[in-house]
Amino acid sequence: MSTAMNFGGKRFSPQPPERGSFPLDHMGECKEFKEIFMSCLKESKFDSSLCREHSMDYLKCRMDRQLMTKEPLQKLGFKDLVDDKSAEPHQQTDT
Repeated sequence: MSTAMNFGGKRFSPQPPERGSFPLDHMGECKEFKEIFMSCLKESKFDSSLCREHSMDYLKCRMDRQLMTKEPLQKLGFKDLVDDKSAEPHQQTDT
């Protein structure tokens, strides 16, 4: 009795995940934001809670340059930071 593996049967076609996968920043468009965030992580002994504002700026940069899907910052865990910024007094402009 012979056991042969049949590789020609079903074909598997991989599908990318809906979230968690995004293009690399080959052109370094957000490198400055990444470096600031990484420096903050090192200085805070990798306590990311102390670097959330830098993380938010980095993700905003990636979304603005279409390196990841645009999402409301509130959905990405920055609701408190976004709400804090919107609570700041707005400057009036003469119209």
